[in-house]
Amino acid sequence: MLRNPNGLSHAVVALLAGNVVFDVLFAAIELRFLTTDVNTDFFDPAVFGTLDLNVTYDMALTLYVATGIVFIVWFHRLRKNAEVWAGDLQGRKPGWAIGGWFIPFANLWIPRGIAADIWRASRWQPYAADGARELTLLNAWWTFWVADMVVERIGAQLYKRAETAEAYITASSWSLAGYVLDIAAAVLAILFVRRLTSMQHAKATGMIPATQ
Repeated sequence: MLRNPNGLSHAVVALLAGNVVFDVLFAAIELRFLTTDVNTDFFDPAVFGTLDLNVTYDMALTLYVATGIVFIVWFHRLRKNAEVWAGDLQGRKPGWAIGGWFIPFANLWIPRGIAADIWRASRWQPYAADGARELTLLNAWWTFWVADMVVERIGAQLYKRAETAEAYITASSWSLAGYVLDIAAAVLAILFVRRLTSMQHAKATGMIPATQ
């Protein structure tokens, strides 16, 4: 049975937009670190490592978790709809649309494969060959998201080990890059969510399809 994903998609888009706001804020903080003159003879790690932003970081973390939960619910709903239109094209069972995100390392490619299967089932001709640039939006979003995960992990580890001004500056540079990648990934995710939801809505209602 088809289920309407429009409401969930609006929630996902709003939450992703909220994440972008926090990313811009934290990127500005990292940029401030990198443009501040530091006297290495009298370096205070607190200047780089711990600011009085605990509440803000907690809010951002809460929003990030909420975004992940709502996004996965939306993703699973679209996967269930795809089962109705072209179940034989789906490489994995619907449960993988949830569980695939929580498997270490494998979560770097399993959800992308499921998303591609959902995309194909959601277009007007599920069994047609993929267009030359049809999956560009999906691939761009996924590339930036994976790159963000890697860069953020490196930045976090560098911060943990940093003991000098130079080490904190290096960690801050990686962290700044992570925020920039996260902003790009979030914007692309918003476009992907809107596009795929539009495709399913159009197919379910028989409207003119979104440009693919």
